[in-house]
Amino acid sequence: MKTIIVTGTPCTGKSTLSKKLVKYLQRLQVKLLDVNLIINKHGLKWSYEKSRDTYIIDTKKLNKILIDYITKEKKAKTAYLIIDSHLSHYLPSKYVNLCIITTCNLKKLQSRLRKRNYGLAKVRENLDAEIFEIIYHEAKQLHSKLVKIDTTKGINLNTLKKIKKHITG
Repeated sequence: MKTIIVTGTPCTGKSTLSKKLVKYLQRLQVKLLDVNLIINKHGLKWSYEKSRDTYIIDTKKLNKILIDYITKEKKAKTAYLIIDSHLSHYLPSKYVNLCIITTCNLKKLQSRLRKRNYGLAKVRENLDAEIFEIIYHEAKQLHSKLVKIDTTKGINLNTLKKIKKHITG
């Protein structure tokens, strides 16, 4: 089984890309894990940080649960497991075959964040994270096989073909 993680700043297109990738690869026995559902199911929100308008997540416990999911899917003979989350890049590299990092231009990102009714401080924090490529640099420290996908203009067939090449070798 190959595990593909899709990570990036919030609103850069991780979930959209993940869902389109699952649909594109559907004949290859692929499964999608939505980490937000796992966080809620397992009560992994430590606390709420009001100043940053965000929940603090126990990433060590999250990784343990994700590793359990990976192990179960290997036993179930799932060919590809796609894990969608801005926290997925914290998974140890031995469990990850490909790390996809979504990005988009700042104007588009700001528009997407505002559509989700993020407050000004949260919009600024996420724009800064994108400007400084925080997730890319964190992921690069942990994972050797990375691909950056710009979702500014959406996700087309050529993008999905490019990713498939990285996945299937």
